[in-house]
Amino acid sequence: MGLTRQYLRYEPAALFGLVASARAGVAFVALRGERGRYVAVPACEHVFVWDTRKGEKVLILKGLKQQVSCLCPSPDGLHLAVGYEDGAICVFNLLSGESVITFNGHRAAVTALQYDHLGGRLVSGSKDTEVIVWDVINESGLYRLRGHKDVITQVLFLKEKNLLVTCSKDTLVKWWDLDTQHCFKTLVGHRAEVWGMALLSQEKRLITGSADSELRVWDLTYVQEVKDPDEPESKKSKASSLPATEENTEEDETLELDEHPEERIVKCSKVGSIMREGRDRVVTLGTDRMGKFLACHGTDAILEVFSVLSEEEIQKKLEKKMKKARKKAKQNSEEEPERSVELSLQEEIQRVTSVKASSKIKSFDLILSPKGELKMVLLLQNNVIELYNLDLSAQVPQAVRVSRITIGGHRSDVRTLAFSSDNIAILSAAAESVKIWNRSTLQCIRTMECEYALCSLFVPGDRQVILGTKTGKLQLYDLASGSLIETLDAHDGAVWSIALSPDQHGFVTGGADKCVKFWEFELVKDESSVQKRLSMKHVRVLQLDEDVLCVRYSPNQKLLAVSLLDCTVKVFYVDTLKFFLSLYGHKLPVLCMDICYDGTLIATGSADRNVKIWGLDFGDCHRSLFAHDDSVMYLQFVPKSHLFFTAGKDNKIKQWDADKFEHIQTLEGHHQEVWCLALSPNGDYVVSASHDKSLRLWERTREPLILEEEREMQREAEYEESVAKEEQPVVAGERQGETGLAGKKTIETIKAAERIMEAIELYREETAKLKEHNAICKAAGKEVPFPVNPILRAYGNITPSAYVLEVFKKVKSSELEESLLVLPFSYVPDLLRLFNEYIQQGSDVELLCRALLFLLKIHFGQITSNQMLVTVIENLKKTTISRVSEARDVLGFNMAGLQFLKREIEAKEEVTFFADATERFEEKKRKRKKKEKMVLAML
Repeated sequence: MGLTRQYLRYEPAALFGLVASARAGVAFVALRGERGRYVAVPACEHVFVWDTRKGEKVLILKGLKQQVSCLCPSPDGLHLAVGYEDGAICVFNLLSGESVITFNGHRAAVTALQYDHLGGRLVSGSKDTEVIVWDVINESGLYRLRGHKDVITQVLFLKEKNLLVTCSKDTLVKWWDLDTQHCFKTLVGHRAEVWGMALLSQEKRLITGSADSELRVWDLTYVQEVKDPDEPESKKSKASSLPATEENTEEDETLELDEHPEERIVKCSKVGSIMREGRDRVVTLGTDRMGKFLACHGTDAILEVFSVLSEEEIQKKLEKKMKKARKKAKQNSEEEPERSVELSLQEEIQRVTSVKASSKIKSFDLILSPKGELKMVLLLQNNVIELYNLDLSAQVPQAVRVSRITIGGHRSDVRTLAFSSDNIAILSAAAESVKIWNRSTLQCIRTMECEYALCSLFVPGDRQVILGTKTGKLQLYDLASGSLIETLDAHDGAVWSIALSPDQHGFVTGGADKCVKFWEFELVKDESSVQKRLSMKHVRVLQLDEDVLCVRYSPNQKLLAVSLLDCTVKVFYVDTLKFFLSLYGHKLPVLCMDICYDGTLIATGSADRNVKIWGLDFGDCHRSLFAHDDSVMYLQFVPKSHLFFTAGKDNKIKQWDADKFEHIQTLEGHHQEVWCLALSPNGDYVVSASHDKSLRLWERTREPLILEEEREMQREAEYEESVAKEEQPVVAGERQGETGLAGKKTIETIKAAERIMEAIELYREETAKLKEHNAICKAAGKEVPFPVNPILRAYGNITPSAYVLEVFKKVKSSELEESLLVLPFSYVPDLLRLFNEYIQQGSDVELLCRALLFLLKIHFGQITSNQMLVTVIENLKKTTISRVSEARDVLGFNMAGLQFLKREIEAKEEVTFFADATERFEEKKRKRKKKEKMVLAML
């Protein structure tokens, strides 16, 4: 067996250059006892919490691989629910920054999240068109609701009633009764997708936003009515009395469920529309927590804010109107108009102002501060967070921008990266600015305005940088002063590539004007100062037949490789500019290339998704590698080696061995196209930039990477992914209708089921061994030592049955049902016998009853037909009922005790409140008397 070559692994070190991703919403969070100061925003797979006052990042909630798609803070302000692209939901503790609960149920990205008013339940909607209700306290799924035919856009709990409202891109708004878990009403008054909705006026009004400039308003009436069996037609006559309009079709009637003798009735009637200023679709529609303000925005940069009048304010306005009407009636000697006066919808929901942001708005959040100011945080498309304050006491309220978080990133995609020669500074340039970052602290140390940059380099000495722009200019910047020193018109088209000469006396540029130009550094006298400054001098030009896409020097500076738009790479002698080699074979243009440190190999990456490795001596193609699933955007050799990195539009960065033609490692992290990368001169760091606005730093570790192990891990990951995509197991006897189990089959649930199976098998083996041991002891007439299983010894010499319980308790609450669903029936009888034993002991009654009832539900037929299990079920019935009633008694006693304590505390607080009030009144009285005495004395 030959020696296997060892490589060193590159690991992700940091994510920077990102303020916020525009994929999910922004939300105010309560942190350090303050509301309205801290905001949570998605940042690729993480969630950043920013301090809007200081513009600093105060907390990072770390995700795994998938991008964040939805955020929702809990009502108590202590937790944040985060939905991801793969359908997972994590609940984070904002005090510790740790993930405390994970829910897996959706098969596609989570698009909507909402807590109920107590924070005990969480509802999620997804791209898979399903809605799932989760129990946050028990950390488990309750049920899945099916009915929508397209992506769920918003979900809302009703506080007082156990109802849920959902809207979707299928144009429907559905009402769900959570007691019976089915849809009892569908609102069909929309002609296009429903993008958002909100409940107003103490949940008596629903407002929906669609693909037009109309916000539709619906009045809600909840009626509690007992059905009369002698009058079956009563509800029909009531339903038919509703007016049928264009947008109030047969579904907009009073509907009542037939399953229960007593049921809610919801009457939903359209009362009108509020017209928005924007002509395009609604992107986000939302209210503040009190429901006093409503705001919405479209695909533009304007946020429209509306004020919703409370019942008292409506009553005052009506009284004013009545007075005016009476006055008018008296003047015209008419009868008093008692009934004709009513407020229009525009008067009840008044437009306050429009906020114009600096770029397109992606989402917003509102919070009403105790001072009476409305705070609005906007997440913009261009990697910016803006905070606005609206002073409501002003005559004409105007939104004022209070803070803007921008320093942490570029406004547009980074198109070029470069490392300084000392491996410390990183240059990143985009369409509007060039930034210099400190690699160790990841802080931005310089920001300079520039034109649309396409290529860049550090001038030897690392005191200046040169950028090649889309307009054909070369821009020279001084880093100490952060100023633009010189701008030269280098090419008639875009400067696609720039390369420093190995002797460091100059550089070469290639542009869209079919020219390769050679430049030298020179010192020229500056008019404004005595000292000389650096400048660039054009010395030679090489005219070609096609646009130049990339240029590279060989390390000995004898050869120059030029990539052309005709899919070839031409190699020229640098001194004479004579043609040497033509490398042809790519089907599409070569976008990137690099020459290794010893000048023997050249690697080329193309838009045809292939990388070709060529010999520079004869121009022969050593190997063609299918590198990426999309265009190869950047390629660079690791210094002093024949290893190289490629970046592709398939979101991946890959490392290759140019000698053995092997794929070594894939660096996964970016969520969109990777535009460019740069390797540090010592090869220890890789920095990459992507369309997801993030910059990522990868660090070479000392950990060896063995290819066989890497392939094995890759195969395992593929298998786990395929398991998750398999069809979900079907519960026997369960109708595949509106409702279903909340969880889904994942590799974790399969592993949990395997652990339970292994524990039961160990229990069987140990029980059989114990019987055998007892028989031997009986035959021998003396005690023989029994060998303890090493696993049981590791758990502190516990019994086999106790070990099964330990394993069972370690299964995550959210994965319990799915794990039991995967469990074969042959293990169920043993499990039922063990459950009986555990419940008799009174340990974990709640968990065991939940598992027991689920097993009885899914294996009902097999359990009832098995004669061996009759006694087991009888015993379980007795023990379960007695233990559950005991647990209920304990809970009831505790509840009564807590309510008594609550009453005691409230009574004490009332006494202190009245005492304080009396004291304040007496103090005011004393001050008033003192003032009166002083006035009298002066008189």
